[in-house]
Amino acid sequence: MAKRRYLAFAVAAALVFANSVENALVSNAKAANTTEKTAPAGPTSVALVKLEKSAYEAWRSKDAKFWDAFLSDNFVGWGAPGRLDKASATKEYTGADCKIKSYALSEEHMSPLGKDEALLTHKVTVSGTCGGKEIPTDSWAAGVYVREGDKWKKVFHAEAPIIDPIAAAVNPVDQEDARAEVKAKPTNQDARTDGMFAVERAVWEAWRAHDAKKIADLTARDISFINIFGIHLATKADALKNWSGTGCEVKSVGVTDAAGTMLSPTVGILTFKATADGTCYGQKVGPVWGTSVYVKDGDHWKWSFGINLRAGREGA
Repeated sequence: MAKRRYLAFAVAAALVFANSVENALVSNAKAANTTEKTAPAGPTSVALVKLEKSAYEAWRSKDAKFWDAFLSDNFVGWGAPGRLDKASATKEYTGADCKIKSYALSEEHMSPLGKDEALLTHKVTVSGTCGGKEIPTDSWAAGVYVREGDKWKKVFHAEAPIIDPIAAAVNPVDQEDARAEVKAKPTNQDARTDGMFAVERAVWEAWRAHDAKKIADLTARDISFINIFGIHLATKADALKNWSGTGCEVKSVGVTDAAGTMLSPTVGILTFKATADGTCYGQKVGPVWGTSVYVKDGDHWKWSFGINLRAGREGA
């Protein structure tokens, strides 16, 4: 009798244990499904283009209230006076001296940079004036968006007017500025900015030397670039072919005044000033306002995207 009671107890205990395990597995599965369902979705090209168009409309209509919610507090960019933060960008984008008749975006392309960061590039055609001067009709623009809470905010913007590189001339005054810039000391930096800055200088040296292999090693798998003439190089193959070609003949380069804007531990924006002693398509390069986006690949920073502007010649 005792033996039968023991067996009955053992069977009952086994059933209770099996039910407990099954319930735990079901609970874990439900939790996993809930996590998957509630995980924030990445941005879509349609959503970011819609935000981008709303910014151009706010610029056209001088909607000063728009920018406080649209721009990230960490915003950085380039404008007529040089490097911009959120306050100076808001002032520039709502400037009363701009009269915009029309604008149109085209050739939009969105590239994820990380879980909460994305790059949007596009061509923009504008009809209007700023300060009584005609705005360049066509430009290539770049914007970086970052997720803050449940909203996507803009953390970087710049535009490079599309110009004929053969006809583009550099003001002699700019050359004086260029020589002064080479002597400038870099901005105080943290370790992550230092890491990106070291790669940036190496990229410029590799470009100067037409070293396609070195550039390939320093850059991410998928890259794009907008140069000082508003030429958009949409793929890594295009960029490597252009940078290692004979369009530019440069004796020396200088990269200074670097500032890092970290979007996450694995995504950062580096803004800087650069000079190149030489020519591109027969024209002197002059001083450059540069921006590069970096992504972390293991322990190394990789150059992912860049836009360079002829200093003092920013578009809108």
